[in-house]
Amino acid sequence: MNRSDTTVLLVEDDRKITDLLTEYLSGFEMHVISTASPGQAKNILKSERVDIAILDVMLPEQDGFSFLRELRMYSDLPVLMLTARGDLTDRVVGLELGADDYMSKPFEPRELIARLRALLRRSQHKAPLVTDGVEPEQFVSGPLTLDTRSRTASLNEAEITLTGMEFDILHHLLANQGMVLSRDRLTEMIHGQEFEPFNRTIDILISRIRNKLQDSPENPRFIRTVRGAGYLFIPNQSKQ
Repeated sequence: MNRSDTTVLLVEDDRKITDLLTEYLSGFEMHVISTASPGQAKNILKSERVDIAILDVMLPEQDGFSFLRELRMYSDLPVLMLTARGDLTDRVVGLELGADDYMSKPFEPRELIARLRALLRRSQHKAPLVTDGVEPEQFVSGPLTLDTRSRTASLNEAEITLTGMEFDILHHLLANQGMVLSRDRLTEMIHGQEFEPFNRTIDILISRIRNKLQDSPENPRFIRTVRGAGYLFIPNQSKQ
């Protein structure tokens, strides 16, 4: 493996899919570490540098949802869920638990590559802003601080863990304080023109962000829902 290769943890119990992805991803400078065991996957994460994970839902020992729930307690590693169960309920559950993206089997390998690359860009680089002028390195709104250099956030000086997509959405909302951003606009900001996520994706991500900010939708300090229009970050304090 070259040092420049991206390391992908593939947690999948279908041998054919594992072999296919291991060979296919290697052609795009992606080194795959594969296992069918969630327990072994946890050990790999402790001992190896992993850049992104592909996680199946139906696994022996432990299902992918509970594995993801545990992972999100200590890591914001980008995770794409890959499963034969493609119904809306599974997608919602996966996103609510912290998945960054979701694909159903059978899948097109080229689309998988595009989605993995998008997740990697999101986790490694700052999100582009839609505002004019020089981008601030830090946004401060009362007890909330967002640092675009380190891609970290803190509430009352305690760090909060955000996934790449959560960080980008909060970043865009803060960069456009006082402006209503529609779900379509937020989707375009996050995904560009590559994908068309199902229509609850943004709502689920906003709900996750609110939970981490201890923000109530009924009496919001930070993010307000504008019925029929989208979401607005309340411009109440300072911006640096």
